[in-house]
Amino acid sequence: MLKYLCGVVLTLGMGACAQAASVLFLNPGTTQETFWVSYSQFMQAAAKDLGMDLHIQYSERNAETTLKQAREALQGPNRPDYLVFVNELYVAPEILRLAQGSGVKLFLVNNGLTADQMRLLGAQPDKYPDWLGSLVPNNEEGGYLMLKELIRLHRPIAPGEVIDLVAFSGLKITPAAQQREKGMMRALAEHPEVRLRQLVYGGWNRKRAYEQARLLFKRYPQTSLVWSANDEMAFGAMQAYAETGGQPGKDVLFSAVNNSPAALQALLEGRLSVLLGGHFTLGGWALVQLHDYEQGVDVSLYGGRDRQIPLLQLIDHAQAKRLLALNATQDYAVDFRKLSAKGRPTSYRYPFSLQTLMH
Repeated sequence: MLKYLCGVVLTLGMGACAQAASVLFLNPGTTQETFWVSYSQFMQAAAKDLGMDLHIQYSERNAETTLKQAREALQGPNRPDYLVFVNELYVAPEILRLAQGSGVKLFLVNNGLTADQMRLLGAQPDKYPDWLGSLVPNNEEGGYLMLKELIRLHRPIAPGEVIDLVAFSGLKITPAAQQREKGMMRALAEHPEVRLRQLVYGGWNRKRAYEQARLLFKRYPQTSLVWSANDEMAFGAMQAYAETGGQPGKDVLFSAVNNSPAALQALLEGRLSVLLGGHFTLGGWALVQLHDYEQGVDVSLYGGRDRQIPLLQLIDHAQAKRLLALNATQDYAVDFRKLSAKGRPTSYRYPFSLQTLMH
């Protein structure tokens, strides 16, 4: 199954061969979504540094396409060594089922299995020996931090005054959206002065959120905070608000998740008041772990088999400028090989965070 990358050194008339582990990443997004494209770019930078043979297929947000791609990869003639995928639209159990007996190692990123899926699968490692683990961001904490910061930035309010909030979540059947919502609800419970007027599902989509926001701003003219589970929905809501004659960032405070260039720019310009990001790096960090696994490292000794890492963090102006510069060059200046756990004591923890890019 290992691919052999052979280069011929013509001057010496010699063949130079090196083994490279092949990885297929099933990207659930579209080739037009800045988040998923930047996610792929970071993975490609990691694969290049680690000497891994990475291929990426986009499903254009269609679960049937993801399953078709998985079926071909797991049951076709050209099987990768590793399949990296996302439990978007709850596809993971079916992919685990398809993988049985394929010999392909599996790794989940971004959305792990839900508690219900774990129960239904009886997901013991011995039932799915080729499932190596998962790496997910701190989505619940992200949703919480985002609303806490929005409330902090809001002007002081008089006793008995109420702050109106509207919220845009992603898809009901995406664990990341559910967890971000849960975090928002936790922050709400701590702030009785904030009233959630309505939570809608914008499907991560700018146009849909724009149409929803036009109705919401008419229905709740006193809205002063808008919480959005990603940047695309925030931009849709901001457009709708601007059309009412209001000024995003002044009359109403908007928040978003993702560090797309447009979102970073909106933060620097003050149109977005709160921005969280950093989880676009997850796929790259997953490759570091898979490369270690390939080298015989028992990754579970260095933080566990299924891990949540605090990648989502509030982005300040200095970090926004740094991330814009990284986006422009796509040179993340990360030595991925140096992050390896190989030969380290089991107290070592992978330094997977946005800070690793901020030097």
